[in-house]
Amino acid sequence: MSPDSSIPEPGRQLSGTRYTTDSVPAHQRRTYWRAALSQTFAAVDIAVLDEVCSGTIRTSRLGHLQVATVEGEPLRARRTPQLIARGEDEYLVVKLLVRGVAMVEQDAREVHLHPGEIVFCDLTRPMRMEFPHPFQTKSLVLPRRLLGLGESDLQRLTATPIRPDTTLGSLLSPLLTQLVDTAETYPSAVGEVLARHIVDLLTLLVGERLHQEVGDTSSAARVLLPRIQVFIDRHLADPDLTPEVIARAHHISVRYLHRLFETKDVTVSRWIQRRRLQECRRELARREAAGRTIAGVARQWGFTSAAHFSRVFRAAYEMSPAEWRDSAARAPRTPPSPSGVSRVSEPVAALRPRRSSLPPARSGFHLAGEAGDTAA
Repeated sequence: MSPDSSIPEPGRQLSGTRYTTDSVPAHQRRTYWRAALSQTFAAVDIAVLDEVCSGTIRTSRLGHLQVATVEGEPLRARRTPQLIARGEDEYLVVKLLVRGVAMVEQDAREVHLHPGEIVFCDLTRPMRMEFPHPFQTKSLVLPRRLLGLGESDLQRLTATPIRPDTTLGSLLSPLLTQLVDTAETYPSAVGEVLARHIVDLLTLLVGERLHQEVGDTSSAARVLLPRIQVFIDRHLADPDLTPEVIARAHHISVRYLHRLFETKDVTVSRWIQRRRLQECRRELARREAAGRTIAGVARQWGFTSAAHFSRVFRAAYEMSPAEWRDSAARAPRTPPSPSGVSRVSEPVAALRPRRSSLPPARSGFHLAGEAGDTAA
C-alpha cells in the first residue's frame, strides 16, 4: 500500500505515514479522506462542501502514543453511536488548533476553538466536530486508561477549551507542537521513554486542572455566579433554557455549574423556576395587564404548560395565579415611587415562597441534567 495514493487499510499504519489526497482521483477523494481520518483517529462520518475535497495527514508513533498533523479544507465529522459500537477505540485525543476555527460538541457541551486553544475528545462517546474554513490541527492520541481517570472526570475534560493563557495551556501547547513535529526523528527506545514521561506530565497537568475546578468553586461563585444569574434573567422567556445551555454559554461543565449553585443551596432548575415565578407574579399584579390571560403570562416567562404553572405557583405562594391576581387588584396602591410609577402592595403570604413545598417534576418538564427538577 502507498499511503499517498490509495485508501488506507486498517492495521497497516506505520510510523512516519503520510496520507494526502493530492494524487487521488477527484471522485475518490471524499472516500479516501474519510478512510484516512478514520485510520488516524477512529471511524467517522464526514460531510464536505463538495465532492472534491483535499487534505493531508502526517502521523507518527511515539511508543504507545500516536501524534498527527492534519491539514484540510472545510468539513464536518461525526462520531456516532453506531460507529463506536463497531470497534474498540478506547482512545483520548488531545487536539491543538493551529489554523482556522473549529467547533467541537461532546457530552452536551459545545466549544468554539481559535488558534492556540486545545480540546480533549473522548473517542468512546459520540461527538461532532466542524471546521468551516481551511484548518490545521496537531493531535496526541493515547489510550484512555493511561491517565487513570474515571468516567466523570473524563467527561469534565471533554469539549472544554484549554486556552494558551492558562497553566495547562501554556505548558501543553508548545509541548504538543514540538512533539508532533519531531516524533518521527526519535529512535524507538527514546520514543518509548518520551511517551512515558509525556503521559506522566499530562496526568499531572490534567489532575491539577480538575483539582482547581473543585477547589476554586467558592471564589468562582463570587465572580461567575452573578454573571450566570444575569444570563438566566435575560433568557427566562426561552422554554429551552437548560443547565446545558447555560454551561455551554459560560464554557464550564454542567457538573461545575451545579456545584456553583450549591453555594446558594439551590439547584439550577429551581433557580430558573423561582425567577420565572417571580416575574409571572409581578406581571399578574399589574393592573395594566388585567386583560391578559394567565396562560399568556406563563408562556411569556418560559412555562410551557398552564396547568403545570398553576401547580407550581400555588405550591410556592399558597394561592393560585387567579387568586393572586384578584388579591392584587383589590389591594390599595402604594404612593408613587420617585420614578412616578405606582406599585401594588403584595399580600404578605405571597412574598414568602415555600421552597420545601415545591411539587416533584412531572414527565415532560425536566431540565436535562437535573433529575427530579423542573424549570418550566
